[in-house]
Amino acid sequence: MIVRRLARPMLAAIFIKGGVDTLLNPEPRIQKATPLLEKAAPSLPEQVPSEPHQLVKIDAGVKIAAGSLLAINKFPRVASLALAATLVPTTVAGHPFWEKSDPAEKQADQQQFLKNVSILGGLILASVDTHGKPSLGWRGRRAARKVAKRTSEFTGELTGHSDDAGDKLREAGDKVRRNVVDGVDVAIGSLAS
Repeated sequence: MIVRRLARPMLAAIFIKGGVDTLLNPEPRIQKATPLLEKAAPSLPEQVPSEPHQLVKIDAGVKIAAGSLLAINKFPRVASLALAATLVPTTVAGHPFWEKSDPAEKQADQQQFLKNVSILGGLILASVDTHGKPSLGWRGRRAARKVAKRTSEFTGELTGHSDDAGDKLREAGDKVRRNVVDGVDVAIGSLAS
């Protein structure tokens, strides 16, 4: 329990600080994001802003908001997923070590890239952590089984009732038929006499 209380704020700290730094000084990140956005712009949905300064500020806001939620343990799974979603493009745009020719620069970017991949792993773990409670999937499957069981019990009861009702209906039908036949017999008998 104490580990979770400490681990989440520790994991969130880098995102909150990075988001605040980005809002205070967005230019370096805008410069790094621009080439990647130029490549991705044709495939982006129309609703997504394509201006680098807008996307960088949105990314910073998401990091601050989701990081804060994760740090205070509110909606930690959703917050972790949001942070993971922001980390992927940030890592690709910010640390493209495969494009570097200088060995020292390449190694530094590769180190940062791998650090971000490690943080991504932590975010994925945080996004699936249920605090020992069953997952939503398990709870959904369990609820479906309960509904199915109750439905079959209910329909079984109705089937039993419908069998009783069917028997009663047949008995009533037989009685009506006998009365009709008896009435016809009486009517024929009275006509014949």
